[in-house]
This record gives sequence, C-alpha cells and structure tokens, in this order.
Amino acid sequence: MGFLYEKFLRPVLFKLDPEFDHERAVDAMALVGAMAPLRRILELANQLPAASTRPIECLGLRFPNAVGLAAGFDKNGVAWRGAAALGFGHVEIGTVTLLRQPGNDRPRVFRYPPHEAVINRMGFNNDGAERVARRLARLAPPGARKIPVGINLGKSRAAPLDKAAQDYLGSFELLADHADYVVINVSSPNTPDLRQLQEEHWLRKLLPALTGANRARVAAGRPRRPLLLKIAPDLSFPQIDNVLSVIAEFGLDGIVATNTTLARPGPFSSVGQAGGLSGRPLRARSTEIVNYLARATGGRLPIIASGGITDFVSAGEKLDAGATLVQLYTGLIFRGPFFARDVARSLAARQDRAFGF
Repeated sequence: MGFLYEKFLRPVLFKLDPEFDHERAVDAMALVGAMAPLRRILELANQLPAASTRPIECLGLRFPNAVGLAAGFDKNGVAWRGAAALGFGHVEIGTVTLLRQPGNDRPRVFRYPPHEAVINRMGFNNDGAERVARRLARLAPPGARKIPVGINLGKSRAAPLDKAAQDYLGSFELLADHADYVVINVSSPNTPDLRQLQEEHWLRKLLPALTGANRARVAAGRPRRPLLLKIAPDLSFPQIDNVLSVIAEFGLDGIVATNTTLARPGPFSSVGQAGGLSGRPLRARSTEIVNYLARATGGRLPIIASGGITDFVSAGEKLDAGATLVQLYTGLIFRGPFFARDVARSLAARQDRAFGF
C-alpha cells in the first residue's frame, strides 16, 4: 500500500496546496472514525498480528503498539478514532489553546520532497479548549478507547508570558477529564515568545500551577493525569539539564522530544521560509537529544520520541536511544495512510527477533 501511495497518489496530492492536503487528510480520517463498520474492518486489518501483540505499559497506560500520531495533525480532536483504525497506537490531539485562534497567515506549510521535510508556521490554529472538550465529551472517555489519547496544550497567542500559567491552567481544567495524558507544549517556534517558557525561571511559574491542579483532581476524587513536557531540539545540553531538574522537582511523568527546529542544516541554509523544520533533516538531532535524556535520567523518565521518523529504521533508532514510544507526522505525509501500521509491525517483528520468538 505504501508503494501505491508513493508511486501514484502522492504525485497528485503534491501538486495541491500542502495545507489543503492536510485538511482533506483530516477530513478523511474523521470520516473513517465516524463510520463504525468501516472503522471496525480497518481496525482488524491494521492491528498487529496476534503473535506479536504485546502492549506497552507506559505512564500507567497500555499502548497497543509503540507508534503514535504526533500533535499537529488532529488539532481539534476529530480524527483520532480513524487514526486508531489505521494502526496508530496512540494519538496526541492538539496543540489546543484556551482561546480559539486562527493561527498565522497563509501560506504557512511548505513541503520539500527531495529531503522528506516540511517547514510550517501554523501558529496553533485550533477551535479552543472549550469546543474541543465538548467534542471529546460526546465520544468514548479515557479508559474506554481503543488507544490512549493525549492532549497537547499550548499558550494562547493573546496571553502574555506572565499570564501563561493561568492560560495553560484554564485549558487543563477544561480538557483533563478527556485526556489519557497531557503534554505541556512550550517548544513550538511559531508562537511569539513561547520558547522562553522552557527557561527555568518560567517553568518554575508554569509547572506548579499544573501539578497543583493535578493534585487537586485527586483530592476531589477525579483521576490524576500523567503530565509531560514537550521540548525543542534547539536546546543545548546545559539547558536540557535545567529542564530535567525542574521536571524532577515538580514530579512530571515524562517528556516528549522533540518539536520542530529553527535550525537550517545542509541544503536548508539558503531556504528563507520562517517556521519549524520537521522530517528527515531533524532525525539525527532528535535522536541525539533522546539519547541524552535517557542517559541523564538513567532511563527512569519515560520519553516519547518525535522527529525525523520516515521509516522503520529511524523509528527503531529512537527506541534504541532510550525512547519508550515514538510519534510521527511528517513521515505520514511522505509515506501514506498506512505508514503507522507498517512501522508498528516492523517494530514488533524486530522485538520478536530480539527475544527469539
């Protein structure tokens, strides 16, 4: 199926506007999710072979396979059931902000097929936390879904940095009941000043508000949600050490590494488009950071790896570096709708060989 997509369908799609293609892909995945008979057929066709079905325990959750859909695709929580039917082992919705916002001006997505790369400056376009919460409330809740669903939270563009904690907290309170886990996104390059929130000074204001709200949920008899932080690939190792210190102090449950990069390596040095670069050019740096995180924490902090996964080898590389789970998005653009299934099956077969099954 991947060959057919790359040979016949992709050349047609790539003649169209990238964001138009993205919107149609979301619509198609949402349609799959809404049509119960089709969804069940695809679930059966795309699940792991019975002999290789060994769920992954992480964050107190059970993941049917290691491959997730990264935040940025299903921004508004409309397509996650379709993603599950196509073989994804989890989906991260978002990024969702407290306030509904349109994002940056178009065009804001640019494909680079020879390099299997994308530059985007979307700017957290989404329906807002309240509308997303109402949408998710109509569907299966956490614990009753085929796969875990994370929710990625970002800062509203209108919120100044000194009000960021209140802004994230408002989103958390609206959405936590509908999330299997929550990711605090402080690393997108496409919202002004957002990346400053990765600095220790700002993290010490943001994280206590969210961890405190999580504790308050437990006191009120509601389930605690695993909290993770998503970081940029452009941090230095001393900066990562500072982030890890604050994460440990406030008891976060994991880290997502990494977001898109502002770097312009190799042939991208002459590319003038602003925004975050993703895809194959990010592969090495993302893996390097995953490996550093794993070594710095002694493997005790769950890592979800994202960045430059364009085939089975690059996915396995992230797991070898210390990740527990992987996420992809740009690879889906270049490899087609069954890419997650193919990677998950290859990773399961790899595990079978490693354990002599």
